Amino acid sequence: MSGADADRLCVLIVDDHDVVHWGFRTMLGELDWVASCLSATNGDEALALTREHAPDVALVDLFLGEESGPEVCERLLTERPELRVLLISGAGRISPATARACGASGFVPKDWPAADVARAVRMVALGMALFEPAAAPASGAMTLSGREREVLERIAGGATNREIALALHLSPHTVKEHTSALYRKLDVRNRAEAVQKAQRTGLLN
Repeated sequence: MSGADADRLCVLIVDDHDVVHWGFRTMLGELDWVASCLSATNGDEALALTREHAPDVALVDLFLGEESGPEVCERLLTERPELRVLLISGAGRISPATARACGASGFVPKDWPAADVARAVRMVALGMALFEPAAAPASGAMTLSGREREVLERIAGGATNREIALALHLSPHTVKEHTSALYRKLDVRNRAEAVQKAQRTGLLN
């Protein structure tokens, strides 16, 4: 590897959606400080690529089918401790404390502008931490997005994730992210608790 190439990054993208891989590879491939982008759809693939190519930064989705992004993060860091991991998500969120506990260097939503995501990759590669500020609920009130409310209403109606996905024209994966976000915001462990808590707090009539 030449001196110039040695200063450029190898980035690993770990996500189970082709369009996400395409988007990140297209964005990062245009940057002069990125040497290559690797793609993995699950933890095993990510681990194999880490062993073979020793990436500098890994973008890891919070939800990978049946796998947990934080668990994949821990596996990758066990294999390569110097790897910098940036957790990403389209709908769910993770607290800075939880992200740090699994060894991640930061978390960014997928809906950030491309320039901001690229800046986040560069920052964690340089050894900095980057965590989205947690939004403080106003006056103790629970704040849900419009989509989260739609998912919650259908959960209360007894719909499965697949049925919710069909009704809202979403992928089951995205519904799972919204459901996990609801559980975290409501501080509950399952659907029944989510519905009961939502009814008590006035989120459901």
